Amino acid sequence: MTDPIVPPAKLPPAWFMHAFWRVHRVLNRLTGGRLLWKDGGKRGWGAMRLTTVGRKSGRARSVIIGYLQNGPDVIAMAMNGWDEGDPAWWLNLEAHPDAVVQLPHQSPRPVHARRAEGAEHDRLWKRWAEVDVGLDSYAALRTNDTPIVVFEPRDVA
Repeated sequence: MTDPIVPPAKLPPAWFMHAFWRVHRVLNRLTGGRLLWKDGGKRGWGAMRLTTVGRKSGRARSVIIGYLQNGPDVIAMAMNGWDEGDPAWWLNLEAHPDAVVQLPHQSPRPVHARRAEGAEHDRLWKRWAEVDVGLDSYAALRTNDTPIVVFEPRDVA
């Protein structure tokens, strides 16, 4: 039995995706986070606010990104709206892995970010693919690898 032919992924224009996330970030700020999506809903994944330290500026930088809960950890894909290259927030985390995440209806919490590797990466990618059935076809549009980022709780003294 052969696998069905999967049509190539079709994405909205990059300007639309970037504008969507900018508007979502503004609405999130104005409503105190009440508009963040929880994971497990009809989308299957949630949206969280991530605050990193800028690798060049040293200033706080906040974005809204998709996430899945993985036990006490939170996982995200470091993609740039499926555009080429890595997103600025991931480059910031590579330079300064300590960050703050805010999940829907929760207080901000400190985390330490790291890239999933090997079998862990494969397991977490498969988990994302269960939620986003077009994941592999979207990833095929990019020439670079899409890192899976694990945000582990961090104790603050």
